[in-house]
Amino acid sequence: MNGNDFVKFMLKSPLQVFMGDTMLITVTGRKTGRKYTTPVGYYQEGDTLWIISSRDRTWWRNVCGGANVDLHVHGRDLTAFAESILDEKAVAPQIVGYLRHVPLSAKPLGVRVEHGVPNLDDVARLAKERLFVKICLS
Repeated sequence: MNGNDFVKFMLKSPLQVFMGDTMLITVTGRKTGRKYTTPVGYYQEGDTLWIISSRDRTWWRNVCGGANVDLHVHGRDLTAFAESILDEKAVAPQIVGYLRHVPLSAKPLGVRVEHGVPNLDDVARLAKERLFVKICLS
């Protein structure tokens, strides 16, 4: 069992309450039609879930241009619409919002924060390495 398998097990068990804002997302491969499930962290703004991902990962490519996805969130199964946001100019302000919601992520992401304000050079660098997946629940 690898790390993702363990997290998947935890999220499907009664112990999921200890997993915080982590969910399972299932995407359908655009070329293969196969289903791929991966655990991801997220934050919520109203009816929108935001996932930050490395551009090195591949699962998000299946929602480029938009696609339906299945989610397992806090013990509930949902269907939603997801799309990848790749444009660095759109990703940068979303990183600032992400850091506002998840301030403890600044250090692991390499973003310096002074007086609650993220360093914009760090944000611009990070926007080249990361992307967001926007998930609309309604």
